Amino acid sequence: MDSDRVNEQTRTTARRALLGAAMLGAGGAVLGLPGTAQAAGTRTAAHGGRGLKGLPVPTIIGHRGASGYRPEHTFGSYELALDLGADVVEAGDLVPTKDGHLVCRHEPEIGGTTDVASHPEFAGRRTTKVLDGVSTTGWFTEDFTLAELKTLRAVERIPANRPHNTLYNGRWEIPTFEEVLKWQDEQTRKRGRQVWIYPETKHPTYFRGLGLGLEERVAKLLRKHGKDGRNAPVILQSFEPTSIQKLNRLVDNPLVVLLSSAGSRPYDFVESGDPRTVADLITPKGLREIAGYAQGIGPTLDLVIPKNADGTLASPTTLVADAHKVGLILHPYTMRNENPFLPAEYRKGTAADAYGDAFGAFRTYFATGIDGVFTDNADTGVLARADFLAG
Repeated sequence: MDSDRVNEQTRTTARRALLGAAMLGAGGAVLGLPGTAQAAGTRTAAHGGRGLKGLPVPTIIGHRGASGYRPEHTFGSYELALDLGADVVEAGDLVPTKDGHLVCRHEPEIGGTTDVASHPEFAGRRTTKVLDGVSTTGWFTEDFTLAELKTLRAVERIPANRPHNTLYNGRWEIPTFEEVLKWQDEQTRKRGRQVWIYPETKHPTYFRGLGLGLEERVAKLLRKHGKDGRNAPVILQSFEPTSIQKLNRLVDNPLVVLLSSAGSRPYDFVESGDPRTVADLITPKGLREIAGYAQGIGPTLDLVIPKNADGTLASPTTLVADAHKVGLILHPYTMRNENPFLPAEYRKGTAADAYGDAFGAFRTYFATGIDGVFTDNADTGVLARADFLAG
């Protein structure tokens, strides 16, 4: 036990050293910008470094790939995100199969992201389960072998907002995490630059209860492919702090704790009886605790700038400054171009599939000093960053 604590402290020290370099960038350069941008201490992109310090700031993260244009968590979506300029690709949300393989799906329930409903041979697999306290009906990855899942094809998850994406329904299969790791190497060679990925452990407490622990499987694959080091181009994330703590003991990768709405409780807290909410985790005390085992946080954008009752943006919180004070980076989620996902003042009309003023929204969020952002539209994010850095 004592040696475990020493090893954990060593990892934490190394992570903090790496994070300091990431925060300062190459040579510690800071770009002077007017108004709130300058006050937020916006940093220039840092190039040529190893690890996180090699990523541009603010970092553009392709959320489930380029899911604004292709069905999410497919190689079509991942590759398009790179084509559009994403610095990092969220490949992918990791859930297990019945036979223990990790696959990339937004949720273990796959009725809305695959064509499983059209497969009569799997009709009997439809069932109702309690997932993190919520009764959920559909088809679940843990009830399928990998071979069975490979007979399915991905479909658009939100066709009402993205009807054009349905053109690509049925084109791509469900990727495994190991296939993603191999794809990452292939794309790195093909593009002549290091490709980064940002996988997430999904519902780890739920799956551990089924005997399908995620963290050990993730660590095993990272070690197998030589991607378990502090400079490895793989950032790991989870909504459950204890999952990140487990990963902290297993690998040396950069780690990020995801944070939902202020009043919510991580499900591992619910299961263990920990009464704290996300609001407690984003206090200075809570952030200091997170900084002891992780390098960053991934808050919902509403934790950075809350919304008023009418859906417009209120004043920014102190979260960015508070997190930076304890050495944490912030990669909030999720920027999308369509009206329903934008703050009210940036919407144009009322059509659910129409774009609003996404550039204006990006600019406002960048001005808070965030270190990056998840977006379904990497090309919009890249252009918005260029505009912002140009002043």
